[in-house]
Amino acid sequence: MYEGRRFTIATYNVHSCVGTDGRYDPERITEVIRELDADVVALQEVESPVADHGEPNQLSRLVRGAGYPRGIAGATLQRRGYPFGNAILTRFPVEAVRRIDLSVAAREPRGALDLDLACHGATLRIMTTHLGLRHEERAEQWRLLLPHWNATTTPAVLLGDFNHWWWRDRVLAGIERDLGRTPALRTFPSRRPIFALDRMWLRPRHALVSLTVVATRLARVASDHLPLRAEITVADC
Repeated sequence: MYEGRRFTIATYNVHSCVGTDGRYDPERITEVIRELDADVVALQEVESPVADHGEPNQLSRLVRGAGYPRGIAGATLQRRGYPFGNAILTRFPVEAVRRIDLSVAAREPRGALDLDLACHGATLRIMTTHLGLRHEERAEQWRLLLPHWNATTTPAVLLGDFNHWWWRDRVLAGIERDLGRTPALRTFPSRRPIFALDRMWLRPRHALVSLTVVATRLARVASDHLPLRAEITVADC
């Protein structure tokens, strides 16, 4: 039996805090994050801080509202005058931050946010990303991402919105041959999920205890994606 310390981690594409009813409402996203009650939450499509900007940005509002001690931004572009992209909320202290450029020419800039977290005396690596919409684009982004993932020797989680729409996607099939199969739970669109766009890979693979889609009434309207929540066991963590 694999023994260790248990904790929870989630991934959630918040869709700029615009719900399926077309309404911009960061407070709904905040409430969904509170309901997740995860030690680490990876976010996609979120605005991040800008120095000397008077309006509260999405990330700072989510960090404060959901009660996390820290939120790390991994922006990839500018939207509405704000850095926009990935972020991670964490209850654990942050040991290192890496931002990986996954941009492909002539396509929307993309990236991965890669953190080392101090998890009860051990290091836990969390890497989150939001890949592109086209098959060839995702193939190139995986080519750029995998060396970073394969280089880790610590317990690690790779999670986010990978945009693999089709279950027979050749890129995804190749990734699962290399990294192992991961549960394909339907998260999009949130009102009636059809596609498993949001996924998690773990190292070691057997660290995953449970994985669920959070499909509360509020989650179905707060964003066009549903969040994934996992319970994980990491030895010596």
